[in-house]
Amino acid sequence: MSEDQMRPVAMMSEPEAVAEWADLVHLLLDANLAYHRDDAPVMSDASYDRMKRRLAELEAAFPGIQRAMTMTSPTDMVGAAPADGFGKVAHRVRMLSLENAFAAEDVADFADRVRKFLNHSGDLTFTAEPKIDGLSLSLRYESGVLVQAATRGDGEVGENVTENARTIRDIPQRLTDAPEVLEVRGEVYMSHADFAALNARASAAGDKTFANPRNAAAGSLRQLDAGVTASRPLRFFAYAWGEVTSPLAATQFEAIQRLNALGFQTNPLTILCDGPDSLLAHYNRIESQRATLGYDIDGVVYKVNHLGLQARLGFRSTTPRWAIAHKFPAELAWTTLLGIDIQVGRTGALSPVARLQPVTVGGVVVSNATLHNEDYIAGRDSKGAEIRGGKDIRVGDWVQIYRAGDVIPKVADVDLSRRKIDAQPFVFPTECPECGSPAHREEGDSVRRCTGGLICPAQAVERLKHFVSRGAFDIEGLGAKQVEMFFNDEILPVKTPADIFTLAARDAANPLQKLKNRDGFGETSVAKLFAAVEARRTIPLDRLIFALGIRHIGETSSSLLARHYGTWENLIQAIDFACTFTGPDWESLTGIDGMGEVSARALVDALIPATAERGEVDRLVGFLTVLPVKAAETDSPVAGKTVVFTGTLEKMTRAEAKARAESLGAKVAGSVSAKTDLLIAGPGAGSKAKDAERLGVEVIDEDAWLRLIGG
Repeated sequence: MSEDQMRPVAMMSEPEAVAEWADLVHLLLDANLAYHRDDAPVMSDASYDRMKRRLAELEAAFPGIQRAMTMTSPTDMVGAAPADGFGKVAHRVRMLSLENAFAAEDVADFADRVRKFLNHSGDLTFTAEPKIDGLSLSLRYESGVLVQAATRGDGEVGENVTENARTIRDIPQRLTDAPEVLEVRGEVYMSHADFAALNARASAAGDKTFANPRNAAAGSLRQLDAGVTASRPLRFFAYAWGEVTSPLAATQFEAIQRLNALGFQTNPLTILCDGPDSLLAHYNRIESQRATLGYDIDGVVYKVNHLGLQARLGFRSTTPRWAIAHKFPAELAWTTLLGIDIQVGRTGALSPVARLQPVTVGGVVVSNATLHNEDYIAGRDSKGAEIRGGKDIRVGDWVQIYRAGDVIPKVADVDLSRRKIDAQPFVFPTECPECGSPAHREEGDSVRRCTGGLICPAQAVERLKHFVSRGAFDIEGLGAKQVEMFFNDEILPVKTPADIFTLAARDAANPLQKLKNRDGFGETSVAKLFAAVEARRTIPLDRLIFALGIRHIGETSSSLLARHYGTWENLIQAIDFACTFTGPDWESLTGIDGMGEVSARALVDALIPATAERGEVDRLVGFLTVLPVKAAETDSPVAGKTVVFTGTLEKMTRAEAKARAESLGAKVAGSVSAKTDLLIAGPGAGSKAKDAERLGVEVIDEDAWLRLIGG
């Protein structure tokens, strides 16, 4: 649930607050373990921070919550307990987390709180340094010799990773002129270049790849086999210390310089600032360099510079009063636009894709982003109105990338102050880059489309990928990679969907180069592929219609058509009679509730008789048994109602539930709205159930649904 959907704390009763508090605690405790112990985050940093802020609000408004509950709040915790498999190390000085700031006013408030606590009105300096997105590590030196390395763990007890740490080249094994005991603390990380190379090697070997450099670094350091860690390109920045037998310096800045002199890598972007304005100015400078640093950062850390003042300020239960982390917006980042590529989709749409200097946004490394269409690049919408203040997008620009949740990354803004003098406006092609056919833009359409149809290889490949996709024929062993391979294959080419169903026969007729003897295949994999193809010779009508990849005909329209006509023969006969776009068959087609004239015209255009396209479809259907669809019931208790399924269904799959509901005349929607009549909620129901409650939509469980529809 987003923040604007949350009920204000001031309007909540204590039982409501306790219930939400318990839910948030469970979610955050699981997230802590996943992030700190298992190196497998289950939510974004932004979601975690939002939930933790909400938890703190509840605890502040209802002080009795924690006393009434037996669970420890994540607001009182640091990290997570060490994992089994490593020796345990008790930190002599706790490794704490930092309070977070998210806005300029939070930074000003931090400085004010420091002054008030100290009753200090004179000069006050702070350090500002990039917040490295990696894994915290503490290194213990005795008499200048590295004797122990430990992760943060829960702040009091960490994991002994000494042998692993010894393999990191940035970590000195011996120090000269160091205090007798010195615990150096910092962050283990992986550079962007090393991360890309590591993932490339893993992919080539068929191994699992990492989602981002932070996961790669944490997973590499926390290996039970130090040899694996040694093979990974880990780096280390030092920025703090724990136990020390003699002071490193009088100030934070000088102490960092001392660590650098001892042989540690320290961040060169660490500077001294005299107050909130200069802190924010450095924050903006660092954010503008974020994509070019070569490593991930997720904010800037501010610390009171004088160590004597730090000692006076002291600590809260889990955070120091003298430091704060100013986080970057999790969904936004700036980077360089390296190029604009044009991709051709299955319906001929020319889609511009931004090629970016890789940058981590929302926990994912982003190197590509959508540019939507030619109008978006030019700085206008489809009606000619300005967007982004009319700023166009050019190759070489410094651009802002937006990514939230599973939303495809997009270029959101452009910094004109950093545009190169010789940057040229992007000229959108009027010819298909794949086949050279004219690319036309129909009136009222925001997309330019290739007119090549079947002669365009890009369209053909994308149609094949759609044909074998999960919602269509869903042929196991024939994914996007295999489709591309077969499309370009000279021995067993697959240029159209019908060719898929002749694969086995053509392979059997070729005595020289059997598929099972070729690289990437074997007797078992080929047998499974041919069996999977054979199993899909029988297909429900709605899946066949959807699999054809006709523009404007999605899963919902395919289901509507299948229920209306019942059989493939009825559908194709109606299209033959409707091809003049007049008469009773055309009126019947356009009269289907939910279809519309645009979708109907696209269907008829795609299947009009005596065309190459229709010939290929007829050839395909000749290999298939198309299962008829019963007309939807009109007297069932859910006929005409809009229903939504959420959570885990235990007695049927989601696909079965959807098909059953539609057969009873219900419309199945993907989200809850004011038009929703019924929500069927299984275990794990989340935001949809809360939306239903807010909108007054009736909510029932799976058993009640089955009783309602008669089992």
